[in-house]
Amino acid sequence: GLGGYLLSRPFKAGRGSAEVGWTVIDEAYQPANAVEAFIKDDAANRESLPVSIRAYGKDAKILRRFKGKQFARPNEQVLALYFKGMDDWMIMDIKYKAENGRETTRTMLYILAGGQWKVADAGTLLE
Repeated sequence: GLGGYLLSRPFKAGRGSAEVGWTVIDEAYQPANAVEAFIKDDAANRESLPVSIRAYGKDAKILRRFKGKQFARPNEQVLALYFKGMDDWMIMDIKYKAENGRETTRTMLYILAGGQWKVADAGTLLE
């Protein structure tokens, strides 16, 4: 499922934008949206709270720096072609401790289609 994809695959740490701060998601955190709620629930189920997120939202400049398994420096038109019925998208960094104890940071591309947020791709941000 989506959760396994989120937290089970190692990626190189991405370099993010300094303007956007990190938010710590722990047991007491109130998610701001459906994607944050999913991340919190998934991390809680894996007993891997707290995790940190850096939400870029729908930032076209950040999207153009994204490099994942399926997309490299995409634009919104490319996403709309690939994901029929796409209503929205967002980019978020997730930082967590892997099972080996190492801190891992990954950049996630989420899309909203048919009323459901899902992972579209995972990777890093290029400079």
